[in-house]
Amino acid sequence: MAAGGRASGRPAKKKGPAKGTGGQKRRSLEGRGATPPAEMRHWYKDKARTERIAREDRGGTRRPAAGAARQKRSEDAPEYIGGRNPVLEALQAGVPANALYVAQRVENDDRVRDSIKIAAERGIALLEVTREKLDRMTEGVVHQGIALQIPAYDYAHPSELVELAQDAAEVPLIVALDSVTDPRNLGAIARSATAFGAHGLLIPSRRSAGVTGGAWKTSAGTLATLRVARASNLTAALREYREAGLFIVGLDGAGKIDIGDADLLAEPLVIVVGSEGKGLGRLVREQCDLVVRIPMQAAAESLNAGVAAGVALYEVARHRRL
Repeated sequence: MAAGGRASGRPAKKKGPAKGTGGQKRRSLEGRGATPPAEMRHWYKDKARTERIAREDRGGTRRPAAGAARQKRSEDAPEYIGGRNPVLEALQAGVPANALYVAQRVENDDRVRDSIKIAAERGIALLEVTREKLDRMTEGVVHQGIALQIPAYDYAHPSELVELAQDAAEVPLIVALDSVTDPRNLGAIARSATAFGAHGLLIPSRRSAGVTGGAWKTSAGTLATLRVARASNLTAALREYREAGLFIVGLDGAGKIDIGDADLLAEPLVIVVGSEGKGLGRLVREQCDLVVRIPMQAAAESLNAGVAAGVALYEVARHRRL
């Protein structure tokens, strides 16, 4: 025999497949499937973190991610007015306030000094805080190192607005807002309503801006003297106003009559302002005695709700002076 142990001169036999290996051969050609995601690989460095987050999610303890929607603010939670001019205007107007917050090492100027002086005279607590805390309190509003904490607004009943006009022996003028959701519009409308002699604002309790810090800021303090009523059902409140003898005039771009041509403006009146996008809702429109529009150039499809209310209130004031 040769050194290899093979019989000399005999051809080597071809080795056949072993029994039971056919399935392995087929599976070896199929591949291993899709690559698993990183967090499923045993060597993934953040696997423990991923598993912890998953456990927290199941237990409901995970913190919301940055930029996630904030929880709905409680109705009795305080509000904040931020910014040197708005804070000073609010204090000068006698806006009710709980505390004045001033950032540490704030750059002092006349507005800050005057705000601190008025707060001290009114017995409002003065607190020094870090800028980081002030940022959190004002929810990112530009505060310029100073903020005023105001209590939750005490809304009036809709009937109180009529009583205010009767006590003053004046023809009632009320502004109702239908689906106006921007508090800056509410503040601007409050400013116009005060300028043109309205007796109050009426807002629905749902799908509407409320008297928040943003509304106080835009109103330039006029919300301290103008009453705001809130109704659980705006349509029902308008119906009650009609039964009390007030005319309901809706302001909408689809109106058929220019507001200057309306003949009801000197009467006891409720002006209803709709949202800039949708205008008046169907049920609210059905309660209106008249729907009017503001004439404008075709290039401008609509006006901001605050601007539209100001124009309408000016027309009412002009008619009542005639």
